[in-house]
Amino acid sequence: MNRIPARMGALAVGLIVAGCAQGASAQVIEVGADGAVAVFDRPTAFTADGARVIAQSPERPLPRSAPAPVRAAQAAQAAGLSAQLIEAVAWRESRFRPGVVSRAGAIGEMQLVPATARALGVDPFDSAQNYLGGAAYLAGLMRRYNGDLVLSLAAYNAGPGAVDRYGGVPPFKETRAYVAAVLARLSQSQAPAVGVQSGTTQK
Repeated sequence: MNRIPARMGALAVGLIVAGCAQGASAQVIEVGADGAVAVFDRPTAFTADGARVIAQSPERPLPRSAPAPVRAAQAAQAAGLSAQLIEAVAWRESRFRPGVVSRAGAIGEMQLVPATARALGVDPFDSAQNYLGGAAYLAGLMRRYNGDLVLSLAAYNAGPGAVDRYGGVPPFKETRAYVAAVLARLSQSQAPAVGVQSGTTQK
């Protein structure tokens, strides 16, 4: 059991981790409020309502040439989110560029920071795992914020600590532009995020 950075702290949820490059079965990471991590071999998600079985990723890995929408759909299915939402986040984060590294050190299509990728047990330079890790992290934020898509997106960009500290979307120009861009991209698909709802958010 290891400690993880504040961005992952207090996510008392099960996060899906799949070693898709090796075709391994899905694992679940439970992140406690104190930042402690426990890894479970069974595909189980822990929520306020108890534990539930989650969908596993296909055992056969996708070819490296698989297009971004295919990888986004696979990750979305594993995390219980809509493919359109994951596609919108990846578009805003990296314009679907695999292996791209930001000045802040975030990696790949879903722009995972190395510490978060390590906590999730994914290789951020592997495209399929990057999508799976980002989708799992976003799903955890959705559960943390009771399905509020706006708060979850803000936390994905600025970290849950900032969202909690300000009691809503932080007054950061970058974060507000990020949330607006993802929502605009999502609205273009005419398909809202499946299984989530957007609540009222402080502006």
